[in-house]
Amino acid sequence: MTAEHLVKEVGLSLDRFNEWLESYGETSFDHQSFFAGPIGRKAKALYYKNPLIGTLTVAPMIFCEAFIPSARRLFWKTFRFPIADAHYAMGFALLAEMTKKNRYYDRAVHFLEMLKQSRSEGFEHYCWGYPFDWVTGTGTIPANTPFITTLPYAYEAFEYVQHIDKNEHWLEIMRSIAEHASQDIKDFEMSPGVCSCGYGPYDNKGGVINASAYRAFLLTSASMDFREDKYWDIAEGNINFVLGEQQANGSWFYAADSRNFVDHFHTCFVLKALAKIERMTGHAGCRKSIEKGIEYYLNNLFDSNGLPKPFAKVPRLTVYRNELYDYAECINLCVLLKDRYPELGKVLENVLNDLLSRWQKPDGSFRSRKLYIGWDNVPMHRWAQSQVFRSLCFLLSEESRKS
Repeated sequence: MTAEHLVKEVGLSLDRFNEWLESYGETSFDHQSFFAGPIGRKAKALYYKNPLIGTLTVAPMIFCEAFIPSARRLFWKTFRFPIADAHYAMGFALLAEMTKKNRYYDRAVHFLEMLKQSRSEGFEHYCWGYPFDWVTGTGTIPANTPFITTLPYAYEAFEYVQHIDKNEHWLEIMRSIAEHASQDIKDFEMSPGVCSCGYGPYDNKGGVINASAYRAFLLTSASMDFREDKYWDIAEGNINFVLGEQQANGSWFYAADSRNFVDHFHTCFVLKALAKIERMTGHAGCRKSIEKGIEYYLNNLFDSNGLPKPFAKVPRLTVYRNELYDYAECINLCVLLKDRYPELGKVLENVLNDLLSRWQKPDGSFRSRKLYIGWDNVPMHRWAQSQVFRSLCFLLSEESRKS
């Protein structure tokens, strides 16, 4: 696929998607919908408390997830997701900057306004979480509890639009986001100069590797945008933690505890953050880590057809073969680094061909998962319609810039 043909096909795909988004609306179900309502939450909590009995209670939801994905509507309602709004804002901002069309700029600003409305209450600074109670192995996290894994996307969304219109209000919100990340998210010193961070303000343990990577990127960016050394001082500790947790084979586990699985999109999150940090700072440690990480990524996180596979080694029962989220993050990573690693260019072409030919539906939206039998065709903004939209806009923007 030539660059010219690539730009044309991606452009047509985005046109179809935009038409779908306009007609479908900005709320959706989620891959967690089965467990977001009162029935699902109780079943999942029982599973964590008593796995033997709990397996029976979650079995109907797992069955529906595997064979009747549309049954999500029986378990919970649709929501607006801040992390999706941030991705849509970024995508439309990229299109606006590339095409100079006001309609894309207006759409980007619209999603920023939605982010302003959906910020988590009870915090001095801007922050966001999920709009449902999230049952985990350590308890239930209330709806709208801020997550560091959402924050950088909101920061980038406001940054992208501010780059276009120079609106000081967006800068004020960006600074507020950076203050939340630096003040409200706890650091946990692992050794001198090495700090893990919490997943959110409630987290008193830390250890999730992509969380520290996200925070490191956000605060590195803020240190540049606002010329504030205090942000870099915090970011450096999180960078050192991420680099130190890389395994000898180049991989990263999900966390520095018993959650020692390696999956596709979390690996992309870490590599993407390091690549952006290295681009901003020239950080030699990041560059060396990326080299090892890309080698592992290419050798372990693609199937025999050269397509993203969810796990290097499946850690538990899964109901799907392939995940749209993996495609989105694979595209992001390839666009960021294919000039340095030519093999990523070949991966990108293969993944794009498959995405545009098999995953995009006639209505313009994308399938969510390739199941063992059939597809999960329920469009979910968080999982991962918005992420694919942003990744395709990023690809189109970069290719247009080069040409």
